[in-house]
Parts: sequence; structure tokens; C-alpha cells
Amino acid sequence: MFVLTVDQIDSRNQPDRVEAAITRIASRFAGELVAPPERTAGDEFQLATESGAAALEIALDLVRTENWSVGLGAGDAEEPRGGSVRAMTGSAFLNARDAVGLAKKRGTRFALVADRAPARDLDPLIRLLLALRERRTPEGWELYDLLESDPPLTLTDAAGRLGVTVQAASQRALTAGLRLDREARDALGSMLDAEDARIGA
Repeated sequence: MFVLTVDQIDSRNQPDRVEAAITRIASRFAGELVAPPERTAGDEFQLATESGAAALEIALDLVRTENWSVGLGAGDAEEPRGGSVRAMTGSAFLNARDAVGLAKKRGTRFALVADRAPARDLDPLIRLLLALRERRTPEGWELYDLLESDPPLTLTDAAGRLGVTVQAASQRALTAGLRLDREARDALGSMLDAEDARIGA
């Protein structure tokens, strides 16, 4: 099980963003969540999924907005689970609580806490991916969003949408590290899922 505990940054001086974030995540990842995301306290919310790949995508999406500290916990969930995230317990939930505390102290605003290696060892690799993303320009993100849209555009179609040549779009993708980003996300998601399967076996 993977649990995200998410805390809004500087909530005293910012509008409440929790409900909008919950609505967006519930819509985009509805099929991946074990229960709807829930506000847990004030400016904090929590969600749970059995997909490591989905947990990673949600975490990366939240960190990108620069509005959240994101703690990802990997571990067990006690049975019966019920239909409410707030009613669930287990090491994944405890780890997510510890992780968000660590995330608040880090520049990347992310932390992963797991019961054991190898899942635990993925924390610095995910933060390395976040460091790569922090250097991406607005133009790089613009191309990223087109290539990752639903359905995704081809590089040729994205170039046309941006009004640039395919060669220029290809160079932009290279500078932004978009292929490496996708390969890293795929690999990290697979490793999280493999570790979860091993724990549940």
C-alpha cells in the first residue's frame, strides 16, 4: 500500500487549496485510489493507492505546483480497510506521516519512508528526479504537458501546436530531459510496484 500525506505550504498566507487538489486527484486517478482522498486536518489531506506508479505520479504532480509538502509512505494496511482513508491504519499510514514531516524540511518538499529496502532506497532517486525537474524552463514544461496530455501528442503534433519546427521541439525536449524524465518515472514506478508485490506475497 502507498499512502500520501500532503500538507499545504504557507497556508496561513494562502487560500485553502485542499478541496481543489482533492477534486483534481480524485478525477484523474479515480481508478487507482482505494478510497476517495480526504482532508485529515486543516490544510492537510491524505490518499491511498495500491499502485506505486500512481502514487509517484500524484506526488510529482503535487510537488510541481510548489504548494505542497508531500510525504509518501510505503508499507502495510491493516484489514478490514473500509471505504474511508481516515479510518484506515497500518505502517503505510504511519510512514506517510513521518515522510511529510521530513518533506517540510527539504528543498524538494518530498520524502519517501518505507518499512524496508529496496523501497526505502528509492527516496534519493525520486529527489534526484525532482532536482532535474526544478531546472526545467517554462518552455520545457509547455512541451512536457503536450507530450503527457490525454491523449498524448506526438512530437510532430506538439511542434505544430507550439508553432516551432520538429527539430526545435526535439532540442527543447532534450534540454528539458523529457525522455529521461519518462524513463525514470517508469522505472521508479515499476520498482515501487515490485516491492509492494513482494511485501504482499
